[in-house]
Amino acid sequence: MNIRDIVGLARVIPELNLSDVSHALPLARALSAGGLRVVEVSLRSAAAIAGIEAIRKGAPDLIVGAGSLTRAVDFAAADRAGAQFGVTPGLTAELAAACRGARFPVLPGVMTPSEVISARNSSFAVLKLYPAQGGGGVSVLKAFGAIFPDVVFCASGGVTNANAADYLALENVASVAGSWMIPQPLIEAGDWAGIEALARDAAALGRESVKGRL
Repeated sequence: MNIRDIVGLARVIPELNLSDVSHALPLARALSAGGLRVVEVSLRSAAAIAGIEAIRKGAPDLIVGAGSLTRAVDFAAADRAGAQFGVTPGLTAELAAACRGARFPVLPGVMTPSEVISARNSSFAVLKLYPAQGGGGVSVLKAFGAIFPDVVFCASGGVTNANAADYLALENVASVAGSWMIPQPLIEAGDWAGIEALARDAAALGRESVKGRL
């Protein structure tokens, strides 16, 4: 699948920042059972690479991506771990080259109109708006929709259960990413049933936003 297929497949994408690799598989299975089929594992933690490997082996029904790719070497590490897509928080010339050379599809991050133009000039038309809420949120994406009608976004950064539907209602937003459905206290407690319930609510949110357009 290309990146447009991936972000369209799951309207809500959980962002995992693993503190313990032993949490990776039960967490992924809980999210999958709740109806969330795509997960992004941030490389900000030391457990990330092993976590991606564990999820790929133990939860093959999920699509697993590597997030927070900030250096060219991160792409190689993510590829070795079995990542099926990658996400960057921004897009430098070095990262753009790494994205084009990656063996998996990539969702590059942008925040400003200039960055969107630069990304589009590099042939990227599916982008991550980050940080979405801090960068102007829904109002900015509405403005981007008028200026860049050929660009589709995944909103990330400050997206919560309270505002996710507002993002998903926009025509130029394919998905949102966040961690509200995986609160750390539930992870630490091993309350996978509780996380499954939150995942189910998040998945329903995505389905309702699609129905609203029909």
